[in-house]
Amino acid sequence: MHIRKFAIDSGEEVVVKVLREVLDLYRIAVADEDVVLDSIGVHSETTDDSPLRVRTEVSFTDVDGAERRRETTSEARVGENPRSERHRLIKKNFYDLLREELHLQEAPWGILYGVRPSKIVHRWLDSGASRAEVIARLRAEYGVGEDKAALLVDSSLYQRPFLQQSDTKTISIYAGIPFCPSRCLYCSFPAFVLPGEKMLRRFTEVFFRDLAAVREAVARYGFRVQNIYVGGGTPTSLPDAIFEDVLRSLHDAFVSDALVEFCVEAGRPDSMTPAKLESMARYHVNRVSANPQTMQARTLRRIGRRHEPEDIVRMVQDLKAAGIPCINMDVIVGLPGEDARDVKDTMEKLSELAPDDITLHALALKKGSRLKENLAETELPDDETAREMFSVAMASVKKMGLTPYYLYRQGYQSGQLENVGCCRPGAESMYNIQIMGERQTILGIGGAATSKIVSPTQKYLKTSFNPKEITVYLDKVDYYIEKRNRLLREVFGE
Repeated sequence: MHIRKFAIDSGEEVVVKVLREVLDLYRIAVADEDVVLDSIGVHSETTDDSPLRVRTEVSFTDVDGAERRRETTSEARVGENPRSERHRLIKKNFYDLLREELHLQEAPWGILYGVRPSKIVHRWLDSGASRAEVIARLRAEYGVGEDKAALLVDSSLYQRPFLQQSDTKTISIYAGIPFCPSRCLYCSFPAFVLPGEKMLRRFTEVFFRDLAAVREAVARYGFRVQNIYVGGGTPTSLPDAIFEDVLRSLHDAFVSDALVEFCVEAGRPDSMTPAKLESMARYHVNRVSANPQTMQARTLRRIGRRHEPEDIVRMVQDLKAAGIPCINMDVIVGLPGEDARDVKDTMEKLSELAPDDITLHALALKKGSRLKENLAETELPDDETAREMFSVAMASVKKMGLTPYYLYRQGYQSGQLENVGCCRPGAESMYNIQIMGERQTILGIGGAATSKIVSPTQKYLKTSFNPKEITVYLDKVDYYIEKRNRLLREVFGE
């Protein structure tokens, strides 16, 4: 849908952002051709009363100049941050008026935006709200659809006992290996095709220096490491000897009786070898993500994968034979050229492998990906088809006996959907629960790794990012080590 002009009476950056997010929900863009309206104008007024109230008026001007105006007034909830409430009410008012005027369907997630919607739910649950009350608030305050609200609340409730297994001294470790055998069509991760021996040698030297600094910090503050997650990139793309060195160093530095999970991303069967299987078994890796994304051979070729569905089957069988106790598999819903029949076939093939955990990802159109850059040349499912595909996938995982237990969202996802992890009882990824909850300190090592240092009161966190560009990380690792240490001192003291 195209309009010639979108006028906002506020230059406030956040207000402009949230209103444009509503236009994006319904693919409403400003253009000079194929327009359905000449303009949409938004005017909002905020009272200083308690509770705060926001009145929003929206004008709709037809191409022939005829104008219609709609308005509504909403009231903030007592006890919430007034500034955040003002922005939410402006956005919700515009969303409601736009839908009413243009006869638009409810968006699956309404106006709820951001990667970790479960954080809102946990905050409300912490205050004593019941399941029904939280669902009602999501519906009323954010316009979240009934089924999505229930999914979000139920997965959050599932997490509660696991989040309670942590305290201020319990942390996780993330090790970032930013290399892959090749770059997938949809990928925007800061990952690079595996470099030559010289660059790899330099990377490992810097990585181990970074690791030693984190090991020292763990000892200094008396931290207990609950989870180790080796991600990337594709860590198994490393040569066998370097891969073993990485696992041995992580094991020696951080494994203790407190450890719950030691996970390795192994998303590419063309990167797996018998030696890597032996290394994972030797250093007590107890969870592996073997990520097919799809079991359709033509799609694998289209997205730039160098393997066949049969290779995924063999890798999973090899992982089980090696004694890896928990296997996760990722699926992307909405890949180019696929429809619900392809998803059904993929899920049936995965069901035969009996994974312990399946994460369903709605395809996200990410900046920096080849898919985003060549979107005009790519056949993607429309939103309605993507939702049908996701429904088929969810029905399949439930038939396998897997239960949704964590959820997160990304920008520009197919069908305005989400990513949801589903597992059998006892196969929950503690790391994934913690990274989404942001209630536990996570120290990042390696390329593009992020450290999130949570205050003992859990009222704030400080974040440090290792650079995405690998040469910057290699040249300036000492600067980023000191930055992480400084934030640790600010939060936990000397």
